[in-house]
Amino acid sequence: MFKSAESVKPPSRIMALLEGRALYELGAMYLSIPWLWQAPYGDGHPVLVLPGFTAGDGSTLPLRTFLKSRGYAVYGWTLGLNLGQDIDPTAGGPSERLQHRLRNLHLQYNRKVSIVGWSLGGLYARELARIMPEDVRLVITLGSPFYETNKASRLVTLYEFINQRKADDISPTLRERMHASPPVPTTSIYSRSDGIAAWQSCVEPAGELSENIEVESSHCGLGHHPLALWAIADRLAQDEGQWQPFQRDGFRRILYRKPVEVTDYD
Repeated sequence: MFKSAESVKPPSRIMALLEGRALYELGAMYLSIPWLWQAPYGDGHPVLVLPGFTAGDGSTLPLRTFLKSRGYAVYGWTLGLNLGQDIDPTAGGPSERLQHRLRNLHLQYNRKVSIVGWSLGGLYARELARIMPEDVRLVITLGSPFYETNKASRLVTLYEFINQRKADDISPTLRERMHASPPVPTTSIYSRSDGIAAWQSCVEPAGELSENIEVESSHCGLGHHPLALWAIADRLAQDEGQWQPFQRDGFRRILYRKPVEVTDYD
């Protein structure tokens, strides 16, 4: 499936138009509150939630509110709109302000921080875990195109316009590094009906600390889709150092499709 970069291209225009269903998925979240209230409860450790491209903390409010109800100390990134400027595409590292945000939460609670990143926010989360593994408990990404990022999203042109640089300017070293999973437990939640990011670019290679969970959702709805929320709560509720892959047993076998398996990216 992933034999060449040419196999990854942005979703079709029809899929992009279907992103409007994110509003219905938000409604589904509120209708699902009685069910979501049964989701696993956490141990109170800090969780940092990073928004997607051109979005801010307002976009992650439903997700953060849900996670707070599950007992976590939840924080937005507090850095305004995410305009793609918090990873240096040439040097290949998260911005100092993002590193400080993570480190301060770790020091404040004296506990490792879980990071949930939506779309571009997930790329930040993965790179933070890669360079600061001592601060990160686990990473969960939502529709984050970490494989061939410069070709996988319908927002590449907008990114280039805002930042006045080509997406192809990403250094080969950073691009190669992004293909590999971080050195902490990592879960990718993706959707084959994603209208913004090619789902093929959002799938983790198989590994002892990496996994994929597939849901039927729009890209813009992944942060509040009921099945995504349940999966996030399930992943966060695991004891530190006791990570196990998501179990599709019982009702989950009906609700969650079996994810694709990727052994490696060529």
